[in-house]
Amino acid sequence: MGDITGFLKHDRELPRRRPVAVRIQDWREVYEPADDAVTRAQASRCMDCGIPFCHNGCPLGNLIPEWNDLVYRDRWRDAIDRLHATNNFPEFTGRLCPAPCETSCVLGISQDPVTIEQVEKEIIERAWDSGWVRPLPASKKTGKRVAVVGSGPAGLAAAQQLTRAGHQVSVLERADRIGGLLRYGIPEFKMEKRVIDRRIEQMRAEGTEFRTGVEVGVDVTVEQLRAGYDAVLLAGGATAWRDLPAPGRELTGIYQAMEYLPLANRVQQGEYDTAPISAAGKRVVIIGGGDTGADCLGTAHRQGAASVHQFEILARPPAARPEANPWPTWPLMFRTASAHEEGGERVFAVNTECFLGDEQGNLRALRAHQVELVDGRFQKVPGSEFDLECELVLLAMGFLGPERTGLLEGLGVELTERGNVARDAEFATNVEGVFVAGDMGRGQSLIVWAIAEGRSAAAGVDRWLTGESALPAPITPDTVAQR
Repeated sequence: MGDITGFLKHDRELPRRRPVAVRIQDWREVYEPADDAVTRAQASRCMDCGIPFCHNGCPLGNLIPEWNDLVYRDRWRDAIDRLHATNNFPEFTGRLCPAPCETSCVLGISQDPVTIEQVEKEIIERAWDSGWVRPLPASKKTGKRVAVVGSGPAGLAAAQQLTRAGHQVSVLERADRIGGLLRYGIPEFKMEKRVIDRRIEQMRAEGTEFRTGVEVGVDVTVEQLRAGYDAVLLAGGATAWRDLPAPGRELTGIYQAMEYLPLANRVQQGEYDTAPISAAGKRVVIIGGGDTGADCLGTAHRQGAASVHQFEILARPPAARPEANPWPTWPLMFRTASAHEEGGERVFAVNTECFLGDEQGNLRALRAHQVELVDGRFQKVPGSEFDLECELVLLAMGFLGPERTGLLEGLGVELTERGNVARDAEFATNVEGVFVAGDMGRGQSLIVWAIAEGRSAAAGVDRWLTGESALPAPITPDTVAQR
């Protein structure tokens, strides 16, 4: 490293978030612009440690110490080259990844870790602003056609890798726009959709074809898919959401998070003046304490909810890394997203019993109780029942895996015991020429895992089509199981 004592001179510092009273009035990203001098100082905190555990923490194997050093030395163009060597879309991970690399940072043993994710974001934004991100079309075409089903981060990463390898790639997306959950699941205040659009334009210029409004198994039959392409890569995600079959679930006013969030994004795209499902003026309860629940929370604030409660069945995590979670493992700690700063009440160790409605079949309240974990099972705390008035409930309890009807049944791919698509070390399914990447094979996971799987699956497809591949493969399902 250029400054081997940087971690002694500088404390961890992130860009300021815009004031709450200001940012909840719009849908722009919450952070203020970063200062270059601060970013370079933060990059200098990287310690040049003997074993960079951040590499192990990052599924992509990002060359973190290298580009930290280059940023410190003001060599931004070299930094983006090193960053793009392992990550197709650092503008996505720099905004949305929970940064397992940072919890693996050696500096984090005794101090706050390096701001790896923020440095990553600043590198790619400097690259876009400077015109360094350009199309990289293949110099030689293979004549092979590949269909990528799904346009989330796994599908996009695989498509870009395969296009650059010389194949003719078509991305088939059933929604009306490209991006998957990046487009319709992530609120604008976490990532403005212009960030997706500029990358899609680069991919189009490289030769990737995008077809929207195409549901494979419905608009295109499985037989047509197999006949039209030499290989198929399934990257449709884990879209089968977990429901809450409690009494009163049928009442009007109870929706899945992925019924609610896309409509708010469509308002920002100009499709609606107001969202058909809105929190405006309503008392809202979000069931689920994860990132999707926080996305619903921030969205409800911007729509003008009267009040918001966020339920989590688990007890409140500790404020600091517990001894049972030693470095460099992922610590189960209490975390505060930007949406939590904006208001609402977080309620831990609570379970919903039933929903209560009025004579017209509309939601008016829910009944819940406190729980405690006994021998690995949640048990009701006697006498802890309470009713909470609400007009809108949002279910943000995660996903159960891919949708099995239609495409998967038609192809005849085998599933794992958990209901995901089974694959081998090359990301190939039991069906010849059919591969799988991302949440459809892994189960609900992080964006950084999706990109890593897309890159690795692309190498498997390329090798199957041509007999060899120069594409990098950061992971295999075997290494995934070991982590």
